[in-house]
Amino acid sequence: MHSLPSSISSNYPLISAFVAFALAQSIKFFTTWFKERRWDLKQLVGSGGMPSSHSATVTALASAVGLQEGFQGPLFAISLVFACTVMYDATGVRLQAGRQAEVLNQIVYELPSEHPLAERRPLHELLGHTPPQFTIKCHCLRFYHSHTVADYVHSEL
Repeated sequence: MHSLPSSISSNYPLISAFVAFALAQSIKFFTTWFKERRWDLKQLVGSGGMPSSHSATVTALASAVGLQEGFQGPLFAISLVFACTVMYDATGVRLQAGRQAEVLNQIVYELPSEHPLAERRPLHELLGHTPPQFTIKCHCLRFYHSHTVADYVHSEL
């Protein structure tokens, strides 16, 4: 029987998902600096914005499961459905919630200063992704897996 740290460190799908998450968050961190000329540590752990760490994580997980266990098996089917659900949520429900947050923030901003809600912190607006962002994200993830992650699997086999 393997020890827990040994099992986790050799779990290719888990490592792949964590690396994809860290890479997506790091890219957000550096693109914020390039766009705004300021370092924002919240970008390393926050949600919203591009690239999508949620979508990167589940896509890496599904790809790694497929590469390791086979694309015809039930584990890949489960991880693919899970990935599609997360990405659908990002381009549908979360995008609309972000748009609603924009409207609500504008309403609160226009309230008189004596109104009890006038001092509320603004809602987070960058929640989802537009269809073009989704398309770009999928192509980037496919490129990442075909050039980086697949090499790891083949070296482990």
